[in-house]
Amino acid sequence: MIATLIGLVSSLITILIFTFLKRVDKNTIYGLILMAIGFLYIGYTWTDFETAILSFMQAMFFMVLAYLGIKRNYWFLVAGYFLHGIWDMLYPLVANPDLLPPDYDYFCLTYDFIVGFYLWILNYRGQQNQQSNQH
Repeated sequence: MIATLIGLVSSLITILIFTFLKRVDKNTIYGLILMAIGFLYIGYTWTDFETAILSFMQAMFFMVLAYLGIKRNYWFLVAGYFLHGIWDMLYPLVANPDLLPPDYDYFCLTYDFIVGFYLWILNYRGQQNQQSNQH
């Protein structure tokens, strides 16, 4: 429960910070965060070669989504955060959860889904505003 609360507070603080920093490119910031959370798994699992390889593959996948979200389309970031939350749920089924900090899955899942939902709202509103400006 504490990990979920920390994930909630961390995600809200992240959102608040970058909401007030108007000059910051949000695509780049949220893309870098998405990439970083993918690479955290490598740092946690490097002592087990097979798990580290799996962690490396997922980190590369989320790095590509982050890049596409920065360069091509914001929806890749939205998908990346939701998919990373799903990864957090599936991780104990495919790899050794003892390599991760206690309750890391709850923390990261909460963070990913809240940021993903926030980015979805931002993107949806942005598209609505573009459509209303065109009419």
